[in-house]
Order: sequence, then C-alpha cells, then structure tokens
Amino acid sequence: MGTVQGAIRADEPLVEPDELRGSVSYRIRLLQIAAYKSFETVLAGFGTAPRYYGMLRIIQANPGIAQTRLAEAIFLDRSSLVPILDSMTRDGWIERRATPRDKRVRRVFLTPAGAQMLDRLGQEVDRHEAMMTAGLDGAEVDTLIGLLDRVDGNLRTALAHAAKPAPQNGATS
Repeated sequence: MGTVQGAIRADEPLVEPDELRGSVSYRIRLLQIAAYKSFETVLAGFGTAPRYYGMLRIIQANPGIAQTRLAEAIFLDRSSLVPILDSMTRDGWIERRATPRDKRVRRVFLTPAGAQMLDRLGQEVDRHEAMMTAGLDGAEVDTLIGLLDRVDGNLRTALAHAAKPAPQNGATS
C-alpha cells in the first residue's frame, strides 16, 4: 500500500490500496475527475462552454458530422448526446441540419458564435494543459499521449465487439 501525496488534507494521510495504485482504469478515472474539476474552476467565467470544449473542437474539425458519429467519437449514447446538443443549440454554438437524402440523419455544424467561444477558451485551455503537464518535457507528453491513444484503441475495440449481436442458431462469425 502507498500513501497518496499532495492530498487536499495533508494532515490526514490516506492509504491507497495496492489494488488501486496498480489499476490503470482507477488512475485514469481519478485523474479525469481531478482534471475536470480543475478545468471547470479555471474556466468558471465561461458558463457551460468548458464542459463542451472537446466536443465543440470535434465539431469544428468535422463540419457536418452526423450526430451518431459524434456520439460514437466521444463515447456517449445518442440519447445522452441529444440534450447536450439541444443546450448547445440554445446557446447558439452549434446548429443541426437534416440531410437532403435522409431527414432522420442530423448533421452538426459549429456556428460563428461557437467558433468565437472556442477562440476565447483556447488560451485558458492551453494554460490549463500546461499546468497539468508541468514537469514533463515534450517527449514525455508525446509518450503519455501515445499510451493513452493505445488505451483508447483497446477500449474502442472492446466496445465494438461488445456491441455486436451474438451469432444466432449456432452460426459462427
């Protein structure tokens, strides 16, 4: 077991079980929570925009992305994505359009107001990223990103296999 350093209450040591110290999923989740809290605190003056920064950047980089593809890209169910898109539409950051060939398919576009919001957020996001990676050199950051990309690939593969229906009537795939 190890003692967690840099805890909020340094006067109360916290024992972290070895099972957690060696768990990649636990560490990623813990860091995700801490990073999110820090990010929201640093960018508090921007309303709900920081919460959707990554999604807005994906929409900006993929104009007209289908809602289903966007949900897949960020690991959300379509039903969870729709209320978020509704909110972002009300805020004027995105617009959704039906495709001419299939009115059920909705494509998502960044509005000029959304692009302005991203520009305003950009510098603060860069500062937050620098704070999170302080003490790491460029090669270490690249290695970390590379390792996280591999974990991402593993998860996407596992989720894709889990989503496939089981063979019926003894058929094999």
